[in-house]
Amino acid sequence: MDAAQRISFTPNVLAQGLLSGQTGTVGLITGELDGRFSIPILMGAEDAFGTGNVSIFLCDARADSIREQFHLRALLSRRVDGLIVVGSKTNPRASLGQNIPVPVVYAYAPSDDARDISVVPDNVQAGFDAAEHLVRSGRKNILHIAGDEDYAASIDRAAGITAALNSHNLGLVGNSPWFGAWTEEWGRLATAQLLASHHAVDAILCGSDQIARGVMDILRESGIDIPAQVAVMGFDNREIFTLASRPPLSSVDMNLESLGKMAAKRLVEAIAGNTVQGIESLPCRVVARESTDGSPLAR
Repeated sequence: MDAAQRISFTPNVLAQGLLSGQTGTVGLITGELDGRFSIPILMGAEDAFGTGNVSIFLCDARADSIREQFHLRALLSRRVDGLIVVGSKTNPRASLGQNIPVPVVYAYAPSDDARDISVVPDNVQAGFDAAEHLVRSGRKNILHIAGDEDYAASIDRAAGITAALNSHNLGLVGNSPWFGAWTEEWGRLATAQLLASHHAVDAILCGSDQIARGVMDILRESGIDIPAQVAVMGFDNREIFTLASRPPLSSVDMNLESLGKMAAKRLVEAIAGNTVQGIESLPCRVVARESTDGSPLAR
């Protein structure tokens, strides 16, 4: 060891890989363009693998199956020890198949093959907890302005919200979610429709933080106090939206770094031969801020 230190000897990683059968590298393929979900998952995975022990090759497939296959071949040619595949939404995605020569863990979007390993956020429980937070804050007339109905996250969150309200003998204002887009524009449009309908509302639970920002814009322009008259809550806990809102926005954090850590843990286990199968749902958490504080006005 003294001699190695004197001559600054560095072990040859490729030679070590040939001896051990492992290269100390994994591939992460994402189908998402802006990194909103994949970057926190990557950070969590890096923390779980440990600094210097495992390197991660990040590839952006841009939701293109042909590009994904190209990245898959490139990563396998570099003899990665395993793969983490991150979806762009929580809808089930096509499996890479059972003939891949290394273990694969699917994160955020589950594989459509029950034999695969998938780690996903529990959006049903997240919706339940969000509605429960509003009810415990004294809100009884809750509207849910949701995102795109084609997204599993929208349906799952709505199911959890409905279940929570039913447990308190309450129902959604309008009897069902208002599905739309994941945008501030949809939040503004839906809130304008709400005010024109004269529904009695003391809380608006939004499918994303972007929607919530649009909701708050219209409420503020209409002279409605947040949260004294109407509480507002979002989903995703993106600080660029939540902390810049007036007042700061309560939201549900999807714990994506924890999701990345669990995906890495499951991949390490699979590389060691301890493979699990099926979908594992991880908890989310409510982050309460000023937009849901205070008491609703008597109606």
